[in-house]
Amino acid sequence: IPYVLACFLFSTVPGPSVTVVIGNSLSRGTKAGLLTILGTELAMFTMVLTVAIGLEAVMAAVSSAFTIIKLIGAAYLIWIGWKMFHSTGHLDFDQRSERLPPARYVVQGEIISWSNPKTMLFLGAFLPQFVDLPRPAFDQIVVLGLIVLAVATLTDCVYAVLAGRMRQVLTGARIRVMNRVSGVVLMLGGVWLAPLRPA
Repeated sequence: IPYVLACFLFSTVPGPSVTVVIGNSLSRGTKAGLLTILGTELAMFTMVLTVAIGLEAVMAAVSSAFTIIKLIGAAYLIWIGWKMFHSTGHLDFDQRSERLPPARYVVQGEIISWSNPKTMLFLGAFLPQFVDLPRPAFDQIVVLGLIVLAVATLTDCVYAVLAGRMRQVLTGARIRVMNRVSGVVLMLGGVWLAPLRPA
């Protein structure tokens, strides 16, 4: 349950991918936003696999690496929580773009996700915090990744539908409040996770 709640916090914070989803939904309709989400989640799945393979390899090479990864990850969560807390809540999108073929929205979503290194860094910092060391890391990372994918898909779809129907829901003031709450929770989570040691 704490992991799923953390996934919701991670997924509800507007970043570059959510901005593109909202922009496409506002300017070209909800369907365009949903197709963009398909691309962003495909990209995130490949990132999860990359994190799983990388973590497994590092842990196999260096037995003490897991503790180091957890500490670095916790520090990174605190840092992005701080940045999120001070976010302006501004969403920058262009409603004047022309309508694209369906496949182009999917590709656009993939490119936006892969061009944002923060997503990979976040997954690399976030997922290992919930790994149970006595069991294989790869399988756990994949399962944890699928959960965050499911949650992200759900929250992004809500953004797409809301943006397609009601622009006033996504005001800068509301996004600022959401960012500050999420930022505080992430910083507290990083502080809580840092001293934990694997069983």
